[in-house]
Amino acid sequence: MTRPWRIAVVGSGPRGLMVTERLAARLAREPAHRPVELYVIDEVEVGCGRVYRTDQPEWFLMNTPVGLITAFSGASDGGPARAGAGPSLGQWWQAHLPGHPGPEGYAPRAVYGRYLRFALDAVESGLPPRVRLTRVHDSVLDLEPTAHGHRLTLAGGTSLDVDRAVLTTGHARPPVDAPLRDLAEFAARHPGLRCISGDSPAEMPLDTVPAGAAVGVLGLGLSFFDVMAAFTTGRGGVFAEGADGELVYHPSGAEPVMVAGSRSGLPLMAKGDNRRPSGFAYRPLLFTSELVRRHASGPTLDFAADVLPRLTAEIECVYYATALRRAHGERAAAAFTDEVVSLDGATLPDIRAVASRHGAAGLAPIDLETLGRPYAGRTFEDPKEFDGELAGLLRVAVAEAERGNVDSPLMAALDVIRDTRWVVRECVDFGRLNPASHRDDFLGAFVPASSVLVAGPPPVRIRQLLALMDRGLLRVAGPETCVDGDSASGRFRIFSPRVVGSSTPVDIVIDARVPVPDLGRDPAQLTANLRARGLWTEFVSQDADDRFETGGVAVTTAPFHPVDRDGRPGTGLYVLGVPTENTRWFTQVGFARPGPWGDFVRDADAIAEHALAEAATP
Repeated sequence: MTRPWRIAVVGSGPRGLMVTERLAARLAREPAHRPVELYVIDEVEVGCGRVYRTDQPEWFLMNTPVGLITAFSGASDGGPARAGAGPSLGQWWQAHLPGHPGPEGYAPRAVYGRYLRFALDAVESGLPPRVRLTRVHDSVLDLEPTAHGHRLTLAGGTSLDVDRAVLTTGHARPPVDAPLRDLAEFAARHPGLRCISGDSPAEMPLDTVPAGAAVGVLGLGLSFFDVMAAFTTGRGGVFAEGADGELVYHPSGAEPVMVAGSRSGLPLMAKGDNRRPSGFAYRPLLFTSELVRRHASGPTLDFAADVLPRLTAEIECVYYATALRRAHGERAAAAFTDEVVSLDGATLPDIRAVASRHGAAGLAPIDLETLGRPYAGRTFEDPKEFDGELAGLLRVAVAEAERGNVDSPLMAALDVIRDTRWVVRECVDFGRLNPASHRDDFLGAFVPASSVLVAGPPPVRIRQLLALMDRGLLRVAGPETCVDGDSASGRFRIFSPRVVGSSTPVDIVIDARVPVPDLGRDPAQLTANLRARGLWTEFVSQDADDRFETGGVAVTTAPFHPVDRDGRPGTGLYVLGVPTENTRWFTQVGFARPGPWGDFVRDADAIAEHALAEAATP
């Protein structure tokens, strides 16, 4: 009998599911010459993984509109849902569940998890003859080479021999870093104090925080908004529209009182409402990897000198073109962009000057650095001064977000950062930047500032934050937020050195920061064993002058084989997603978009093609 060709996908979140979908789609189109067995393995919930598990509360929301998400590599074609042809999240939700918010609305992560499980069911039901899919609810603890591939050792005591293994293990459970360890040690010496370590908010013990507790929250990103929701909507509180159109919060009495903060002192900005037509794909004019390389300052790219100026020019072009279209019509906007493109060369054109000639002289310039770090270098006389300025900034930001990414010049411009991530990746991935620029200019400066501007929650979350500030249940400490233990009072204190009088005593500290992937600090046993065997190594960017240990798993270009300690690609293995962050950029994105394939689907398909190559051989 012909030995079956076995492929294991370890981790069944969105990336693992897309690899499985592309494996099934290819097998349906070109049947293998031997039986094929697909194993989908997940330690939490097979089909949706840990982050999107279906038993989490529905107040934990995604931060991408429903209309921009799909788990299938092709649209529905009138036939049954199957690999290569299936409904988007919005189409499935409309057909199967109540409460669909429209394409511009946002789904609870649990709803997305149910959709992902539907997609896996559809993939399995459409498998061709001699292809079998097995779901394995277990943890992989070890992976070692064998004569034909690899042996996976499972926590349940069994093992599985496979020809190919795809590792899409997603976000690790983060280790406790040194500052939080110090706080935990302080809490151990002072009864009544607690530290809650960072993790997916659905897995934090937030329900054990008592009503009225004074809570300090580290981080103002997406996890912070989840914590905020859990302590308000999750405690029975209600947000309602007030007479002035602003949200008003009606507490249940079960809420803690929160003081939150971050390095910037600014919560992630609200994402602009998506008003673009379905299937829209942005095509950059000034910011392409070919133009960046053509005008580069040296053989290795420098982000600040070579990449950022062209990205900034693209952002400015869209900013002014949107304003001109709104004020003077499509022809005026087209005339402006045509002139900008005609002037592009080794030196970028003065886009603001061109815009002024076309009638946009009165529009304030767009300054990404100031937008992303508005409080840099500033000091506030008291919390009231900072609170007032923050509230005013957030209200303006919400108003712009609700105008949408077609009518608001600011939202349209910021969407360029999101729309051209693929260009950024072509410029920075696999050591294309020099080490110092990668570490300092890109990861140290651009990534955190741009995340504040484009990686934020739906506008309703910012409106809720403002309502809680008005109610006195939430305050932002300020920029450069710190937490330490105060021996005199026996409590923690959270404060901003930039806001005089901001120090506030708290009894519980919650780490709501999204951890940076780091191969050397990942506590998972599988990761430790892969490192010990030399199958996973860290990607190091280096030149004659500098060396940057990135923390990401070193992989080849597509199909993303890990590079072992001898510098050889492990051709029976593939690593995709979060573990490779910093070798590649922005690997945490968790979905494909309807329409033409992006990197999310292309990456999965490249792995599927390679993993099935020998199975196709007679």
